[in-house]
Formats: sequence, C-alpha cells, structure tokens
Amino acid sequence: MASRWSLAWRDRPPEEAALLNPAFCGELIARATKDYERIRAAAFPLPLSFVILPLVLHPPTLAALPGRANTTFATWSADNEALLADLPERTLRLRPISREALLFLAQHRALTVGAEGLRTGDKPMRLTAKAAVMTSDVDDIRRAAGLLGRWFANQGAPVQILQTMGVTP
Repeated sequence: MASRWSLAWRDRPPEEAALLNPAFCGELIARATKDYERIRAAAFPLPLSFVILPLVLHPPTLAALPGRANTTFATWSADNEALLADLPERTLRLRPISREALLFLAQHRALTVGAEGLRTGDKPMRLTAKAAVMTSDVDDIRRAAGLLGRWFANQGAPVQILQTMGVTP
C-alpha cells in the first residue's frame, strides 16, 4: 500500500494538494532563508528548515507567533509550551513535504543546499510577486515564514532553537 505522500498530486485530496504543494511550501522555506541570510549574513541551517512548515501551517501556532522578530524566543516558547508539545510530531509528519519542497527549490536553483546550510540560489523565487487571488490566511502564512527566518537569525545555535521548541535535532 502506498503512503499518502507517495500518491501523485492529482490523486491527493484537493485541499492537501493546494496547501502542501512543493511550490508553496518551498516559497515558505525560501522566505525564511532569505530573511535569515539578510539578518545574519550566513546560510540558513538545514535542520531549521524542517520546522518552518509545522509552525506556519498549524493555525493555532500561526496565530500565536509574535508580530515582531525581537520577541524573546525562550519566553515565547515557555508561554506557548502547550502548542509546542506536538511540534516534534508535526515536524515528523511534515518531513516528507519539507523534503519535497527543498528538492523543488534545489531543482529550480532557487536555493542551494550545502554543508553550511541553505542559501538563496542563482534563480531565487520572486517573493514580492502577488498572486491574482490571495487570501489573508495565505498572506499571514507568508509573513510568518519570513518572521521565523528573522527570529531564528537573532537566536543562538540551531540546536538550541530546536531544543527550546522540544524538537530533537
């Protein structure tokens, strides 16, 4: 029996295919990478790319994310411990989607994956382009992905960020 992630896109439930397609999920990872690189002038750590989707695509967590990247990360994590309790499981469940998004970005040269992490590629996604039809929910998700990139750039080592959120690197 095939896993749900190995199904062709046309065979997946429409809502799932729309929200979890590699282009959209890749855009979210690319936004986090771009803002991280801009703040820290370093590659975005690959392990952190796997928590972007579980954080921004989970409506309660998305709603709880701060509006600014200068919010104290440890305090926010402690205040949202209940939301973060299932983050490790969400990260594992979305790992195939994150991988697929990373492959999409690498194949289109929007990102490069190296030993140091992710960097904007020589054909970056046009992150300022607006779709003809967009919802406020999608805008919020896109904005949150960039926020995570900036927020993570202002924190310590990736292992500390992951451990603070209860995710084992």
